[in-house]
Amino acid sequence: MTPSVQVGTILIGEYSPRMAEVLALESEPYFENWSMVKAHDGFTLDDKIHAAGWNFFFLAAEVKVMFFGAIGATKIREALRRILRKVKPHNFNCLEVTGIVARRFLGVPYATVSAHSRHIQQSCQLDSIDSRRNGRRDAEWARG
Repeated sequence: MTPSVQVGTILIGEYSPRMAEVLALESEPYFENWSMVKAHDGFTLDDKIHAAGWNFFFLAAEVKVMFFGAIGATKIREALRRILRKVKPHNFNCLEVTGIVARRFLGVPYATVSAHSRHIQQSCQLDSIDSRRNGRRDAEWARG
């Protein structure tokens, strides 16, 4: 069964073994190589990450997608897949769902899902895109 996504949900991409060891995050698979972090919203997760001496960046650019129809797990999952395709070139390792809003226009239901990229790393200065890309490639190589 697909886990329930709501505002505040954090999705984390497959991360380095070092990060997994240090942060000991509990997560459950969501789709592809993305997992949903259990029992944490952005603030709680940020506290846990800072307590371990790591940093959790919040990127200001909001990404939104819209879909027609009622809100449901399948529709939200597809909306998040579309959002992740949009932010993939930036190589950030987390995504926080910041909005799920249902509306109607002329009686037709639609919804908007919005999210912000997040990134977990040791350094207090955000790594360059090349460094993040290399880190992802190294993590994929380590998995085999």
